[in-house]
Amino acid sequence: MTAHDAAAHRPLVEVDSLSVSFRGPAGTVRAVEDISFAVHPGECVAIVGESGSGKSVTARSLVGLNGREAVPEAAALRVDGRDALGFSQRDWRAVRGPFAGLVLQDALVSLDPLRTVGQEAGEAIRHHRLEPRGRVRDRVLETLRAVGMPDPERRIDAHPHELSGGLRQRALIASAIAAKPRLIVADEPTTALDVTVQRQIVQVLADRVADGTGLLLISHDLAVVADIADRVLVMERGRVVEDGPAHQVLRRPGAPYTRRLLAAIPTAASRGARLTGDRPATGVSAPSATVRRLPPGPGGDVVLEARGLTKTYPVRGRSGTGGRQRFTALDDVSFRLHRGEALGIVGESGSGKTTCADIVLALTRPDSGEVRLHGRPWSALTERERRDSRRLVQYVPQDPLSSFDPRWTVGQVLAENIHGADSRDRRRELAATALERVGLSAEHLIRRPRSLSGGQRQRVAIARALMGEPEIIVCDEPVSALDVLIQAQVLDLIADLRAELGTSLLFISHDLGVVHHLTDRVLVFKDGRVVERGDVDEVFEAPGHPYTRELLASLPGQELRAS
Repeated sequence: MTAHDAAAHRPLVEVDSLSVSFRGPAGTVRAVEDISFAVHPGECVAIVGESGSGKSVTARSLVGLNGREAVPEAAALRVDGRDALGFSQRDWRAVRGPFAGLVLQDALVSLDPLRTVGQEAGEAIRHHRLEPRGRVRDRVLETLRAVGMPDPERRIDAHPHELSGGLRQRALIASAIAAKPRLIVADEPTTALDVTVQRQIVQVLADRVADGTGLLLISHDLAVVADIADRVLVMERGRVVEDGPAHQVLRRPGAPYTRRLLAAIPTAASRGARLTGDRPATGVSAPSATVRRLPPGPGGDVVLEARGLTKTYPVRGRSGTGGRQRFTALDDVSFRLHRGEALGIVGESGSGKTTCADIVLALTRPDSGEVRLHGRPWSALTERERRDSRRLVQYVPQDPLSSFDPRWTVGQVLAENIHGADSRDRRRELAATALERVGLSAEHLIRRPRSLSGGQRQRVAIARALMGEPEIIVCDEPVSALDVLIQAQVLDLIADLRAELGTSLLFISHDLGVVHHLTDRVLVFKDGRVVERGDVDEVFEAPGHPYTRELLASLPGQELRAS
């Protein structure tokens, strides 16, 4: 074997007994403990586990991005055949780009707000002089098409704030793979994407692996992992508790923790059941406990009705007649929400789901049509006219942190939504009761949102919604950024509160498994229109519209979900 052949077959990265600690004012914290693995050319190694398990710290160790406070120790840490324990920052910069591309989880934070998509995605190509200057734009456009970016000729000159969450994530992935690195480190690359785009991204990554690229995939989505990974490492509290071929780990898990992760996946089989706690930890088996459900449906009172909602927005450019071009976000959308019912809305990014939610919440006015609350006008009212009824319709966002005032404590966040309590002690009592209802304690009242975990922040967002004693809660992707165990806890909480309080839910999600698990009826949105509607079991088990069938066919981990 020649030296070239040996280099082609050696691991891209080798990790032997890696531990990573972080120094801080309160002392040293060990984030990763004695982890070992390798990634070879043409191989996908996935690391799964809940938040705080050490997944991202492990991934960042391979590209030198854990920060100055990090103290790595290892028997060996080899990157491209070299000892990386002694790398300088200059050495790491030479690794990032041409050898290793990094896809981070939070595209809005990771992308430079002052640079266009084309500038961001072309940085590594220009910096390492991988193409002549005149060819950089063509290379970027080619990459944007590969990750499924719609209208790449226009998006290449857009800034991050002009893109949806899904489009930003695609831009971030394009920036990581534009230099065609030999190793891709992808930390939650499909978190913000709907199922059809998720399938495109997974296929893009799978194609790179098939061409000989190594892939280290960090993901809380076990279904995505099942579709692409060759090997899986399961991490809990900084340690690997299970390691093996993907089909073995995901189909015949040996560790109790792995079985808990698999049991928490929401599917059609888990509908009406708890995902956490008293479900058996024996893989993806039948649920053992159910939540109480109210009898929803056409027989119940209609609490909210949307009639012919249409909404358009101006876009850049001019039409052929000289007028402004307009994008139709909603086109004649109508539906009813009954008391105690959970109505799901699914569809890909840009289908009109969030615009519909904004109109229901009276944050946006429709161009035509109306929303009626208890048979009375709602969307047509002024803010002063709807002030007394505002508390009846509450909101749980996808990213609660961005909706909280960072200067406020949790108690102040909740107090903002308290009605009819004059004294400070009474407001504190009500806020503490709301926290207890969502599984938190009164001690969280004095904490600030940034000091909370993602799951805790989502619970605070639900508690804030409950402070208004709402009849309707609009949930817009409330669990899409959470790992599978925290997602399961939040879904159980939503189902329990709905059963206890009789609250109606308008539940928006790109995760069809979550919608099938939680909701009674579903609306399928495409290009601003409802293309299919009905009982969630009937629609998902016998879809009538080609687009619904496409969505269901795009679900990752089909075999895993069928277990």
